[in-house]
Amino acid sequence: MTSEPAYEYIQLGIDDGIATLTLNRPEKLNAYLPEMGEEIVQAFRRARESNEVRAVILTGAGRGFCAGVDLDALKSSQTGTSERPGPKLGEEDFVRKLPLEIWGFPKPVIAAINGAAIGVGATMTLPCDLRLAADEAKIGFPFTRLGILPGLGSTHLLPRLVGMGKAMELVLTARTILGPEAAAMGLVQHSVPGAQLMEKARAIANAMASIEPAVFIAARRGLREGSDLSLAAAMKNEQSLSTALRRAHEGSN
Repeated sequence: MTSEPAYEYIQLGIDDGIATLTLNRPEKLNAYLPEMGEEIVQAFRRARESNEVRAVILTGAGRGFCAGVDLDALKSSQTGTSERPGPKLGEEDFVRKLPLEIWGFPKPVIAAINGAAIGVGATMTLPCDLRLAADEAKIGFPFTRLGILPGLGSTHLLPRLVGMGKAMELVLTARTILGPEAAAMGLVQHSVPGAQLMEKARAIANAMASIEPAVFIAARRGLREGSDLSLAAAMKNEQSLSTALRRAHEGSN
């Protein structure tokens, strides 16, 4: 396993081509801080640039995945009394750029939701290619109860995953669901016992990473674009993407 530079709020390790990015404030159920967000951005950029990394798994240390924004950080942001260095909550690259970076990441990204994923803990998983959850994981979007709206592109991503009706229910009731219900509605692709979560995530990551990178990117793009097109337009798009792939392959030989 390759050791990566030390971070304060996350861990990054690479084992057999799979980078595991672990949110690492277990005593706080990995509650989110702007500094944590900046480290996550740095880790994803490092994984993008590394030829050693074939896929990324995002998970949490201890009992939680990410239980939401750290309340002290939220309070100091709202009152303007924060003395922390760096960007203010809501102004960091994690909020402004990371969803788009994950959405366009050239390698598979899988969220392994090992425990509570509340608020930003839930929304940060939505741009990932796949999401897996432990059966006991609690997932919730409590933003409206707090008088705010979900961010990180959630208003675009959540309805695409679960449909508009379920997205409305999750956001407007702010209720918390467990892994099996999340899987039943399509919010996560698999719900498994917690002890099996990382093994399942690594197996899927390896399967996805075995696809030639250019083919992976083209297939993912085709699925995303095709879901918003008519059948005829989707077929035309498939032909265009396949032609580009073939030409790229011929040019490399």
